Amino acid sequence: MTKHMMLNNVYHKDTKVITHYGAQYGDAQASVLAFPSEFIELQKHYPIFFRRDGESDDYQCSVLLGLEKNENLFLDASYPSGWKVDYVPAILNKGPFLIGFQQPEHSEDNNAVIHIDMDHPKVSESEGQPLFLSHGGNSPYLNHISSCLTVIDSGLEIQSDMFKQFLTLNLIEPVNIEFELSNGEKRRLRGNYTIHEEKLAALSASELHTLNKYGYLQLAFAVVASMTNVRKLINLKNLQLSQ
Repeated sequence: MTKHMMLNNVYHKDTKVITHYGAQYGDAQASVLAFPSEFIELQKHYPIFFRRDGESDDYQCSVLLGLEKNENLFLDASYPSGWKVDYVPAILNKGPFLIGFQQPEHSEDNNAVIHIDMDHPKVSESEGQPLFLSHGGNSPYLNHISSCLTVIDSGLEIQSDMFKQFLTLNLIEPVNIEFELSNGEKRRLRGNYTIHEEKLAALSASELHTLNKYGYLQLAFAVVASMTNVRKLINLKNLQLSQ
């Protein structure tokens, strides 16, 4: 159950948001949505995959955080933020906030506005970061959230065209990942897609130019580079098993 409403500095003047990450806040997810606008940061820590939407069959971007259901190997209460690395995927970083649209009177344009889910477990009146300054104006935290939502919005704007370009060049391929954990347990990850590295390397100069012109070439390379993080995830899982 959610209770979305447009954020305003009167009704929400005392509202705070807990910025710590943990399973109790809904962060124990093995895979979450990702956005092309954050690929460069994501590829430093997480494997980036593509998946097919169950309803539309369209491609979506995602990052892998764990190797089994409801497992997030980046959660660790011993870290100040509860997260092991410095970049948190935007879909979790945004916490209880989302982008809404408002149509001003006598205008045909929709303006983007911030909405908040008041039923989200990170929303509090007693602890966390304030949204507004006591003397008026947005808090630094709310400015951070605005930037985070901009990352999501800009990523959604280019995602469809990015996949169109990748598909036109036949760059997307299914990938099944098989591995064995330190306890002898064998695992297989299915249903994911990635960039075909050999086909990317074989593109013509004009094809590379087209991808680069739209900024998609560096995103394709980021996806390829991120695959090395699968091994990092396995290592994190093995470390967990040894404790």
